[in-house]
Amino acid sequence: MANDLLSALRTYLAKVSSGEKSPQEVAAALNTWARESGEAIKQRVEEEVQRSVKRMGFAKQEEVDRLSREVELLKAKLVTGTRSQKKSASNGKSKKAAVKKKSSASVKKSAPRKKSAK
Repeated sequence: MANDLLSALRTYLAKVSSGEKSPQEVAAALNTWARESGEAIKQRVEEEVQRSVKRMGFAKQEEVDRLSREVELLKAKLVTGTRSQKKSASNGKSKKAAVKKKSSASVKKSAPRKKSAK
């Protein structure tokens, strides 16, 4: 990279000296070259970081967010499911209680016996 920069500077300096290019043209070309080189370096660094992160087993923030949403949905389904189960269970209990009340009402209890005085 440093060699590329030095060779590019030498080439541009020779062109400015010979009158082929103006200093503004050389500055614009160097700016373009520096921007492109910076983008290439940035891309390489990002790729290496992604490889390293993957090797280490880390998750991306978007993956964590997706899993969090999925957990929330499952929790909501679980809460909804337990509510419907409780309702059906309570309906079953009330039916059983009603049956017990009817059966106990049909059985007549005798009046308590009075103890006779001796």
